[in-house]
Amino acid sequence: MQSIPRPEHPNPQWQRGNWRSLNGEWEFDFDFGNSGQARGLHRAEQLPLRIQVPFCPESKLSGIGFTDFIPAVWYRREVEISAAELQGRVRLHFGAVDYDARLWVNGKEAGRHTGGYTSFSFDVTAKLRPGKNVIILNAQDDTRDPLAPTGKQSEEYHSHTCFYTRTTGIWQTVWLEFTPKSYIVDAKFRPDPENGCLHLCACVEGQGSLTAKAFWEGREVGCATAKTSGNAVRLTLPLSETHLWEVGKGGLYNLELTYGEDTVRSYFGLRSLLLDGHTFRINGKSVFQRLVLDQGFYPDGIYTAPTAEALENDISLSMAAGFNGARLHQKVFEPLFLYYADKLGYLCWGEFADWGMDNRSPEALHKFLPQWAEAVQRDINHPAIVGWCPHNETANTQYDDTIRLVYEMTKRLDPDRPCIDTSGYHHTDTDVFCVHDYAQDPAEFAAHYAYFKGRKDDAFHQSDWHWGYKGQAMFVSEYGGIGWATGDGWGYGNAPKTEEEFKARYKGLTDVLLDHPHMFAFCYTQLTDVEQERNGVYTYDRQAKFDPAFFKAVNARKAVIED
Repeated sequence: MQSIPRPEHPNPQWQRGNWRSLNGEWEFDFDFGNSGQARGLHRAEQLPLRIQVPFCPESKLSGIGFTDFIPAVWYRREVEISAAELQGRVRLHFGAVDYDARLWVNGKEAGRHTGGYTSFSFDVTAKLRPGKNVIILNAQDDTRDPLAPTGKQSEEYHSHTCFYTRTTGIWQTVWLEFTPKSYIVDAKFRPDPENGCLHLCACVEGQGSLTAKAFWEGREVGCATAKTSGNAVRLTLPLSETHLWEVGKGGLYNLELTYGEDTVRSYFGLRSLLLDGHTFRINGKSVFQRLVLDQGFYPDGIYTAPTAEALENDISLSMAAGFNGARLHQKVFEPLFLYYADKLGYLCWGEFADWGMDNRSPEALHKFLPQWAEAVQRDINHPAIVGWCPHNETANTQYDDTIRLVYEMTKRLDPDRPCIDTSGYHHTDTDVFCVHDYAQDPAEFAAHYAYFKGRKDDAFHQSDWHWGYKGQAMFVSEYGGIGWATGDGWGYGNAPKTEEEFKARYKGLTDVLLDHPHMFAFCYTQLTDVEQERNGVYTYDRQAKFDPAFFKAVNARKAVIED
């Protein structure tokens, strides 16, 4: 029997015992004329090709590897459902489908979702029957549509500079989930280490009582119950033992939520965040964030890691090089990656793939806001997420109203984390002021920030690339990008000619930021090479270019701003 790709549960923070992965072989077809529905493919008895889900058709792991533009695709899968499974509710989950997805179950339309980066599900109970059932999914995807966020997917036939192979259709796990008729829809956690408790707000279906139990290393350390007669229930879970979630260590409580016959296994981390002037404090302690740019691309899976181990390995490689976190750049990473970040104490800035979208367009904003809200709401419970950044390099005043509106909405969704309105260059309203600076000479790089060093009035030189500074905490959110062994590849500036020159440049640039009294973080570009972009600490296939101990020695030394 053929093994199922990516067989693990895709979201350890929201896991029921009764679920079934639908990864593996699906029937498949291209729809280059985007005419499939008119041709009746939503009722097709068979599709001609085969694809390995959850890998996109552009990838090798999908079994197809077609990399030209794909305006639309179709998927078909038959599944057996028992009469016992239909006694409760059945939800069909998709980790992510790029871009506009429409679902049919047994020939009846069951739902539609727009957005290539966020998870969604549909209650399909009423459309199922005991025995064989047919699931058909259509995904439409126009990478050159100015209303669609596409991130780093190339808008040209070839990959070029910092734009790479496209992703179409299903690219995260698909699964069925079986629940009782009364069940927990979702829950939001707010850790409160100062008071030794967890505040929880849950959305439920049906009437009853919600019970939350916390466990530390297998022993119960808290229990609370609250009744509800509506669809929302709030409770505070006191903890008899307080264990802080820490950078580089993690530290997770297991959490069990019970509502009638429904049980969900989850977890949480107990930690606080505070911007204190120029200092970023985690659990009251000044922590310098040594971030690396991670774009989440894989040679054989494109957007999709080939295995769960590959996700964890990327974090391990980063930490081995002395980084304690990452900007999850121009992509919403899958929940399993965030689980490993939570487990290992790896700091993450949650971002969105806003490139490709014309931010000046009201229609684009109408598309973008719900997608970004879904990303924030999906990932808000992860302790590893320490900030949000919905946009990247929107250096144009025509975008101001749009950027400000998205910032304000983000703060309403999550007032506990800082939000950067847009990474690099131009800012409107922002909790953190960040810049992108790819100067390759350490002396020139240092000169850019000399005027900011030790100024009590927080005055900041107003140059063409530093707009709107108002005294916020600051970091350089992209720097370096030093090309190495580029050949026909691409990197920033002139590539060093020797290993010694590379190391001197890396240390010189990084020392400037570690030694700056008003910098709380840096973000080096980047963790791995991606296709033709050859400026990673590691190659695209995750091999070290230099001894990671060199990077760790440079990165890990104490920064001036740290306690």
